[in-house]
Amino acid sequence: MLARNAESLYWIGRYVERADDTARILDVSVHQLLEDATVNPDSESRQLLSVLGIAPPDGTALDVWSLTELVAYSSSNAGSIVASVTSARENTRGAREVVSTEMWECLNSMWNAVPERQRYARQVGPHAFFSFVEERAAMFAGLADSTMSRDDGWRFLVLGRSVERVDMIVRLLLSRSGDKASSPGWITVLRSAGAHDTYLRTYRGAMDASRVVQFLLLDRLFPRSVFHALSQAERCLEHLDHAPGRRLGATAEASRLLGKARSDLEFLRVSELMEDLPRRLKSLQATVRDVGEAVSQQYFHTAPWVAWTNAEVGA
Repeated sequence: MLARNAESLYWIGRYVERADDTARILDVSVHQLLEDATVNPDSESRQLLSVLGIAPPDGTALDVWSLTELVAYSSSNAGSIVASVTSARENTRGAREVVSTEMWECLNSMWNAVPERQRYARQVGPHAFFSFVEERAAMFAGLADSTMSRDDGWRFLVLGRSVERVDMIVRLLLSRSGDKASSPGWITVLRSAGAHDTYLRTYRGAMDASRVVQFLLLDRLFPRSVFHALSQAERCLEHLDHAPGRRLGATAEASRLLGKARSDLEFLRVSELMEDLPRRLKSLQATVRDVGEAVSQQYFHTAPWVAWTNAEVGA
C-alpha cells in the first residue's frame, strides 16, 4: 500500500473517532450545564476544554453557547467537531482508490450537511447537532465494517480509531481522577464514553469510582475500554509488521509501546488500580503520543501532525 493512502486511512480513523467522541462528551456536558443550576458554566467549560486539550479564550467567561461555538462549530479551532469532520472528508477524498464509494458518500454528505445542521441546532439546541454527528460516525463505522476487505487498509483505519479512542478515554478519566468515589462526575464520564448502560448491566447498577475506572481501563469485552482498544491496535500492527520466520518479539517501536502498555494493564492487580491513578493515566497519554510518532515515522516516513494540543490534563 502506498504510504500516502496508509496515512490517509489512519487519520480518517482518528478524525471520525475524534468527532464522535467530542460530540458525545459535549452532549453530556451541555445537558448538565442546562439542567443543573448549581454548576458554574465557566469553570465546567474550562475543565472540559482541558480534557479536550483546547486552550480556553483569555478574559472571556464561557457558557453553554460559547463552549458549543468553540468546540463544535468553529472551523478555525483544529480540535472542533467541524474541523475533524472536514479533515476526515479531505483525507477520504485523497484516498478514494482504497475506500468504498459508500464510505466516501457518507463522509461527503455529512460534510455538506454541516452548515444546515448548525443553523438548525442554533435554533432548537445543540443536541440535534451532536446526535447528527454521532449517527453519521456510527454509519461510517458500519459501512467500513461491511464494505472494506480485512487487508492492510482496514488495519490502518482501525489502528487510527483505536489510538484515538485510548487517548479520549484517558483524558476523560484524568479529568475526574481527583474526584471523590461518590462524585456524580463518574456518571458523567460513563455517559461521555457511551458506557453508562453497559456498565450498569455489568455491575448490576452499583456505582463506584474504582469500578468505573476498572471498567473503562481494563474491561476486555467493552470496545471503548482502554485495554480493548490497545489490544485491537496491537493486533493491527502485528499484521502490518508481518515478518515470516521472525524469532524475536516486537521489533518495531509502535508495537513495543502498545504491547508494553497493554501488558501493564493486563497484569495489574485491581487492588492497585486506584493507587497513583493520575501518574498511570499520564503515562498512557504519553504512550499514545509516542505511538503516533512511531507509526508516522515507520509507515508514513513523516513527522506526525496532530490536530490536538499536547497539553496534558491535570499537568
